Amino acid sequence: MKDSRTNISRRNFCSIGAGAVVSFGLGTACRLRGGFNDGRLVARPHSGVKSSGQSSIRGQIKLGLDRERNSPLPLLLFLHGATQSADDMFEYLGSAHEEAGVAVLAPNSREQTWDAITDSFGPDVEFLNRALDRVFETAAIDATRIAVGGFSDGATYAISLGLINGGLFKRVVGFSPGFVVDGTPQGKPRFFISHGTRDHILPIDRCGRRIAADLKARGYDVTFREFDGDHEIPADVAHEGLRWVGGELGPQISEMLQRDRAATKRLSSIGAECL
Repeated sequence: MKDSRTNISRRNFCSIGAGAVVSFGLGTACRLRGGFNDGRLVARPHSGVKSSGQSSIRGQIKLGLDRERNSPLPLLLFLHGATQSADDMFEYLGSAHEEAGVAVLAPNSREQTWDAITDSFGPDVEFLNRALDRVFETAAIDATRIAVGGFSDGATYAISLGLINGGLFKRVVGFSPGFVVDGTPQGKPRFFISHGTRDHILPIDRCGRRIAADLKARGYDVTFREFDGDHEIPADVAHEGLRWVGGELGPQISEMLQRDRAATKRLSSIGAECL
């Protein structure tokens, strides 16, 4: 799937984004009440919660039970790109997250795109915090394998939130990101970033390569995956990135899985503007 944006600048691309409001039973109107304008999330996994296999919250979270271990699940907060919605994120995933036993939360932005892309952190962070808290009440989540990821401006937002919330997100996945929103970093999350060498919307030299290099220079562990393609998430890149999220084999997981087909089956899971 590709993002159809064209002729975009850092301050105007949100005007053509898409994302209907989804309430998760939390109310359709989210107003900033303070405490979220720094991008910091306070929701954390709860103790004593039992996962029940397959379930959903208004269709926006799908949980796949880890049948081999029946243990707390890894969670991916997956953020959509411009002109897209949460439904598109599940289209990327297919059934792979169920096969892997990975819980996926794919919310929609409060407005046409994520708040800090064109303004500052606020209502979206508040809503994500409430949605995460609802997930933590619903499923037993492995606190060591909570990740945030996204595509295009969703990737920009995910990387930015990941840096600010390194105590919560241990891993961050950015598929074709554009830039990084300023914030106070916390912790040392690991990063998986992919970008197409022929991306005509967010050129790789000014976006993906620059972001990866800057993160490495700041001491972060970064896996950077270039592919021959445009502004998109090829299926093999999506699977590689999300194996990295749900797996426990470290940053060289893709090479190890090529040597171990049994491990591949066991761990398989799916899962702006330039400066």
